[in-house]
Order: sequence, then C-alpha cells, then structure tokens
Amino acid sequence: MDHDQAQFLSDYLCRLWEGEFPVTCKVLAAVPDDKRTYRPDDRSRSAWELASHIATSDIWFADSIATGKFVFDPERAKQAAAQFSTVQDIVDFYKKEFPAAIGRLRALTPEQKAATVDFFGMMQRPGVTYLGLANNHSVHHRGQLAAYLRAMGSKVPALYGESADEKMG
Repeated sequence: MDHDQAQFLSDYLCRLWEGEFPVTCKVLAAVPDDKRTYRPDDRSRSAWELASHIATSDIWFADSIATGKFVFDPERAKQAAAQFSTVQDIVDFYKKEFPAAIGRLRALTPEQKAATVDFFGMMQRPGVTYLGLANNHSVHHRGQLAAYLRAMGSKVPALYGESADEKMG
C-alpha cells in the first residue's frame, strides 16, 4: 500500500467509524442501570460487560493502530472497565475519548498509516487497514447489546433508520 492509498483509506474509514459514533452512544445510553446484569444466556456477556467492552475496546483499537502495536493486557483492560460506576459514566467516557482517539488516528502521517503492523502474529497488514476491523468489532458488539435492550425493558433506538421504539417522523 502506498502512502496516498493509506491516507485515502484512513480518511474513509475514520469517517465511517465517526458515523457509527452517535449510534453507539445511543445504544450505550439505552442500557438501564438497574438491568445492567442482564444476559440472555450464561455464556453471554452481561449488558454492563458489553457496554464497557465497546467503550474501552474502541479506544484500545484506535490507540493500538496509532502506536503501531497491538498489545492486550488483561489487567489493564479490567482497570479500564473498573473506572465506571454507572452507564452514564460509560457514555461520558466514550463521548470524550472516542473523538480524541479518532483525532490521534487522523494525525498520523501517511507513512505511519501505511506501515505494517502485526496483529498478535495472526496477520501483518498496513496499520490503516485495522480501522475496518476495529469498526466491525464495535458494530458486532453494539448489535449484541442492542438485541438485549427490549428484553431488559428498555427501548431500542433508531440505528440505521427508525426502530419500533423510536419513530423518526
């Protein structure tokens, strides 16, 4: 991948991920604090675990791409999630940290964006390509969480058009 391609892809994927940001905020905010332990199955994450995972892993992905190094520290991940006491804490964190993380990605030089980055020995790609993986990871978990909402007694916000709970017109 040349530097112009890396810059183009970065601009496109950052814009795409930024477009998902308001929807993610709406889904996170729809989790009722008094039902945050809800999980549809014993093997599933709780709504709280999903919400905190989405918020912290989006920042982790962005920072990993920005630094050109993917390192997962389970203890650090636990500490990141432990900073939250309420669902609003998660939303506030995400609203503050996500735009800043995207800003760090946009500030990378085209050379940095095109540099090969190792993903836990599973793949080696230009760093910018991991923006797509990061967005997909976020959307995947947001979909899981959105599927919990009605069962928890909450309303499902409009995601890509109106929902049965949130009429837009």
